Amino acid sequence: MTEVPSDALPSRLDSDWLRERFARLVSVPPIALGDGIRWAESTALRVPSDLRPAGVLIPVVDRPDGLTVLFTRRTDHLHAHAGQISFPGGGAEEGDATIVDTALRETREEIGLEPRHVEVIGSLHEYRTVSGYRVTPVVALVHPPFALAPDDFEVAEIFEVPLAHLLDARNHRRERLIREGGAREYYSVPYRHYYIWGATAGMLMNLHAHLVCR
Repeated sequence: MTEVPSDALPSRLDSDWLRERFARLVSVPPIALGDGIRWAESTALRVPSDLRPAGVLIPVVDRPDGLTVLFTRRTDHLHAHAGQISFPGGGAEEGDATIVDTALRETREEIGLEPRHVEVIGSLHEYRTVSGYRVTPVVALVHPPFALAPDDFEVAEIFEVPLAHLLDARNHRRERLIREGGAREYYSVPYRHYYIWGATAGMLMNLHAHLVCR
């Protein structure tokens, strides 16, 4: 796998470039496969053996000034991942025909983004979380104008980050902490006052691999 230097990327990342990268039938090994799985296995925490399928949407917004990626910040009172930055999505339900349907349904429920504004262009490798999910990130172009109606119980904030910032390896960090008696390593991609880390950052690493590394 060869990484293309940041200055070798197109000067303007546009929708045609993004579609072309996903249209190529090239198998790219993922950088990250799981969020804290090794850490959990090294502690007394129980890792679920039967992971539930889930889908998240990586919404790439086609702005006139360039592509951006839309994120949510979870509310502070939630039981799981309170206050963290994430992609819209969640667990598959019986009525979902495919994992793409899961991602689109959950996105509509969480932030009110209607599927008619969403152009699905591909997906990334499954990502395992210590909370018991195997998550398929569904990558899509989102075409403005669109209105959002966030679920106030789950979503504290919606914001966008330039795709160029997320693909620049100089903004990628590999960090380590000791928790519950075990060492946990994880990726992070800070942006302004936002701290993107954990599963969300891991999926961004796999997006980076697919778009930048060949």
